[in-house]
Amino acid sequence: MLRVVPLLLFLTLLGCGPRSASPSADGRLRVIATTSLVADLARNVGGDDVSVEALMGPGVDPHLYRATEGDVARMAGADLILYNGLHLEGKMVDLLERLGDRARAVADAVPAEQRLAPPEFLGNPDPHVWMDVALWKLAATATVDALSTRDPAHADAYRARGDAYVARLDSVDAAVRARLHEVPEASRVLVTAHDAFNYFGRAYGYTVRGLQGISTATEAGTGDVQDLAAFVSERRVPALFVESSISPRSIEAVRAAVRSRGQEVSLGGSLYSDALGGTGSGAETYEAMVVHNADTIARALAPTPSAAR
Repeated sequence: MLRVVPLLLFLTLLGCGPRSASPSADGRLRVIATTSLVADLARNVGGDDVSVEALMGPGVDPHLYRATEGDVARMAGADLILYNGLHLEGKMVDLLERLGDRARAVADAVPAEQRLAPPEFLGNPDPHVWMDVALWKLAATATVDALSTRDPAHADAYRARGDAYVARLDSVDAAVRARLHEVPEASRVLVTAHDAFNYFGRAYGYTVRGLQGISTATEAGTGDVQDLAAFVSERRVPALFVESSISPRSIEAVRAAVRSRGQEVSLGGSLYSDALGGTGSGAETYEAMVVHNADTIARALAPTPSAAR
């Protein structure tokens, strides 16, 4: 069993002061990313000029993840550590915020006025900014800045790849928006396991309800299940969605509660929320994940022959 690293040991091994980047033997900048989503950003912007390793693999819940001794060793050898920020990496926040200029939170690029801060999150912003493609473009720009600062020799290449990636995201955004708007306006209701889709709802015009709060560290109780079941019944929601990084048990409980009210509701499929999918999932990259989610939602709420691809 992997042992959690105490904060003082982490800081002793890693160091907090400024450190110049020292490219690896193959000349590439060594980058550690916390989540698979951030790692995907780094790979798209960094290209062949970086080597990128993600601490959290496909399906790993970043809200609950704790740094291990192996993580410390990897970060100690990295030139740059990229993380989402906005308290997504809940168990690692203290560690990451003490790393100084060696660590960058890409979601910090989202202006305060564009961040959602639901009351139940006690004044903290919702960290799931990637659910709005337009906001994730800002994270891509922050990644360009972070890589260029640590490795100015390749700054032009990072900027060119960043521009190309942002242009691709514009195309993805337009495609998924068209696909999602095939669902009749009255049917644009998305019910999921936890509140990871609030930015999605604001960006694409969907009412969003999650059983758990923004962080999966909070447990849903019987009252939460019954309240959500009442909402599903009242709105005649045809489908509920599970999430790849969360057990389906909670949504199955809501489904059973809806059934007890005399209504059947189907499972619309699995959405990717806090992590990308593994090899062969069709959601191995951010672009593919966004398209997968849009198609899954549209098929379940208003079946059509179209697709976002």
